[in-house]
Amino acid sequence: MKTILVPIDFSGVSREVMQCALRLARGFEARVVLLHVVLPPVIVTDAGPLVDESLQFTARAERGARRHLLRLQQALGKSGVKVDAVCVQGFAVPHILAQAKELGARYIVLGSHGHTAFYDLVVGGTAHGVLQRAGCPVVVVPAQPAATVARK
Repeated sequence: MKTILVPIDFSGVSREVMQCALRLARGFEARVVLLHVVLPPVIVTDAGPLVDESLQFTARAERGARRHLLRLQQALGKSGVKVDAVCVQGFAVPHILAQAKELGARYIVLGSHGHTAFYDLVVGGTAHGVLQRAGCPVVVVPAQPAATVARK
C-alpha cells in the first residue's frame, strides 16, 4: 500500500496538513502515517535532580503526544483512509527522513510555520531541512497568515 508520511507538531497548521494529506491519500488510495517527534531534553548540567526532572518532563511530553496522536488517528480514520501513528523522540528532520525511507513513503506532507528565508538560513527549519534531503516529493502546507484587521 502507498504511504503518505505526515509529520505534525500539533501547531495551528497541523489541521490543514492533515486535511491535505487525507485528500492526497484518497486520490492515491494510500494510507496516512502521522508522525510526531518529541525533542529530547537539553541537559546542560550534571546536577542529578535537574537531569532527572528534564527526563521526566520529556517522558510526560511523549506520553501526552502519544495520547493526542491516538485521538487524531481515530478521528481521521473515520474518513475512510487508513491512518497509523508513530511517536519518536529525537530531532525532527533526521527522524522524518528515516521514517520516510523505512516506510517507503511516496509523499511527505508537512507544514511550514511561515518563517522568513533569513530565519531558515540562520536557524533552519524542519520543512527546509526535509525539502533539501527527502528522497520523495514533499508537499509543504503554508501556515495561514494571522487574521488582518479591517481598515475603516
